[in-house]
Amino acid sequence: MSGKYKPKYTRMAQLKTASDLSAYLQTHQIDLPYDETLLPPDQSPFGKPIALKSGKTIGNSLCILPMEGWDGTPDGKPTDFTRRRWLKFAESGAKLLFGCEAVAVCHSGKANPNQLVINPENFDEFVSLRQLILDKHTEQFNRTDDLVIGLQLTHSGRFCKPNSHRQFESKILYAHPYLNQKFGMDADYPVLTDSEIDDIIEHYVAAAVLAQKAGFDFVDIKHCHGYLGHEFLSAVNREGRYGGSFENRTRFLRNIVAGIRQAAPGLEMGIRLSAFDLLPFKKGPADVGIPEPTDAYPYAFGGAESGLTIDLSEPKAFLELAQSLGIQMICITGGSPYYNPHLMRPALFPPSDGYLPPEDPLLGVKRQIDVTHELKKAFPELVIIGSGYSYLQEWLPNVAQYVLREGMADSVGFGRMVLSYPTMPADMLAGQALTRNLICRTFSDCTTAPRNGLISGCYPLDTLYKKLPEAEQLKELKF
Repeated sequence: MSGKYKPKYTRMAQLKTASDLSAYLQTHQIDLPYDETLLPPDQSPFGKPIALKSGKTIGNSLCILPMEGWDGTPDGKPTDFTRRRWLKFAESGAKLLFGCEAVAVCHSGKANPNQLVINPENFDEFVSLRQLILDKHTEQFNRTDDLVIGLQLTHSGRFCKPNSHRQFESKILYAHPYLNQKFGMDADYPVLTDSEIDDIIEHYVAAAVLAQKAGFDFVDIKHCHGYLGHEFLSAVNREGRYGGSFENRTRFLRNIVAGIRQAAPGLEMGIRLSAFDLLPFKKGPADVGIPEPTDAYPYAFGGAESGLTIDLSEPKAFLELAQSLGIQMICITGGSPYYNPHLMRPALFPPSDGYLPPEDPLLGVKRQIDVTHELKKAFPELVIIGSGYSYLQEWLPNVAQYVLREGMADSVGFGRMVLSYPTMPADMLAGQALTRNLICRTFSDCTTAPRNGLISGCYPLDTLYKKLPEAEQLKELKF
């Protein structure tokens, strides 16, 4: 994407009034609900606490989603960049930190050489990171008894790059008709054996034990975005104990939960779930994303056989299973940034390895809100956290208020928005006007950078990242 690229769709910043937004939505037939007027803080659903069955209370209905910076040390320890980002989470005002960032359960499961790893050697670092959050949050908001902090545990599976930013060392569950070729794997590339999966489960359990000892309130057993947990859910053609039937495809989760219950009794668990998926997309005419051609696509968990529409039958079965396992918090997302990023990260400007949006990004926002709403209706006792709101920009509070007021989700999650505007949740809670020049405009630099081996951050708006030498490299990389 060159600097001369002009988006096909109207930028959100141009929709300055409720009349502007309503007219745009009506013209483009986008049924996205929102409140024209924000309620005062004492009436706002943003400040509504959420009681957990564990006895813990989340102090409000705003959440920080896991935000990884690709800025750890090669042995998986945090750096000053990492600590600065975690401080942003702490000062945000949100009372639920859903995992903080993706932390690998073993070195070979890292998505990049600079991903954090939780192991005995790095244990003290995670104690310090959590304390950093507690100290900063106390400084800003005077209390932490209503702050719930999770740690997201992950294995990157198909997308493992533990030793080089350029070289995949993939751990896959089955041969995928598009993704094997897309990411440089032959059709007969070796798949993980059941025994190797058992070993990975042991790593998850050991990581959870350390997270509990470090003081985290829960661990997020990541099942999203094409990583290993998510790939299990689509392993319909895999043979053995971990593939084929729904029971087998969820054995990975069930065995992790059982192991954690035994080894870390009392530790709560949550799941970030890609609750829907579609076909992989690729660049088509004029670089606009188009789906891969197919007659049938059985690999979309939460998708119909065509690969182009949503079917929530299995995601609902998954949530029923999670509820039966005593898991209460579910964070809803969709798709994967590696092969259909417009589903989970609506934006006008794609990352360097992406494609131009095949739809108005507001449709992507609406899709996530609608899926989250349907799952919340089906499972009223679960605490359901929504994602995909950053593209709304100035209008995020208005849509979020409607969603929470109508019970369409229990909590609204903030992703990349928190990199440029960490205190946006606090401003919303206080009823303050938003600071426009801090609002994320979805330029996708925070994704383009790590796709090219650079640390992630908000290069357009964060002065620290603007001044880094990586900022110049990034300018040269963008297409």
